[in-house]
Amino acid sequence: MVTIDIYSDVICPWCYIGKRRMEKGLAGQTATVRWHPFELNPNMPPEGTERQAYRIKKFGSWERSLELDAQVGRAFAGEGLAFNSEKMARTPNTFDAHRIVWLAGEKGVQDAVMEALFKAYFTDERDLSDRATLAAVAVEGGLDAGEVSELLAGDRGSAEVREWEQKGQRLGISGVPFFVINGKVALSGAQPPEMFRAAIEQATEAGARDTCEVDPATGERTC
Repeated sequence: MVTIDIYSDVICPWCYIGKRRMEKGLAGQTATVRWHPFELNPNMPPEGTERQAYRIKKFGSWERSLELDAQVGRAFAGEGLAFNSEKMARTPNTFDAHRIVWLAGEKGVQDAVMEALFKAYFTDERDLSDRATLAAVAVEGGLDAGEVSELLAGDRGSAEVREWEQKGQRLGISGVPFFVINGKVALSGAQPPEMFRAAIEQATEAGARDTCEVDPATGERTC
């Protein structure tokens, strides 16, 4: 049995690419996948911000932003994904999305909800800073509409998301995607499938030799 803990953000294109490459690397193996929060823009206003202005500030020019989008688009195509950035109007604050991912984990539909969020943002160009849109995507991923509405109306899941973000910081994670396999082997970035297969094999061999594990949240070793 393979267990993979993934730190990611729902607006990180390389996290979506990494998800596809991981799935290919698993090659039919049974795996438990657990998604954990990492906000690329933790100081983003709750309503998000206009994407072009944000990208110019981040990358220096709109031309540079378009070059990077083209690079991402080629990587998406290579994984059979569609990257449609032309009509992306806003870069959202993703804290509420991470609360939804946390709820999805509680309900056993986390991977499906992550897939729905990735597709909504990158392929369908839906505005995840809009709560009605975010709620609709969550329901499409398999969550109950009433529970999603209740979560977004309050602060349920907020403490858990912040706690996992702090755990990621203690692990020293500075970029995503970041994978921890069986609590033994860490893999950073959207690596090709063969790298995942090698990491899974390494983690399996390490597990056979060593009964100790590294907690993917704290980095602590227990035996």
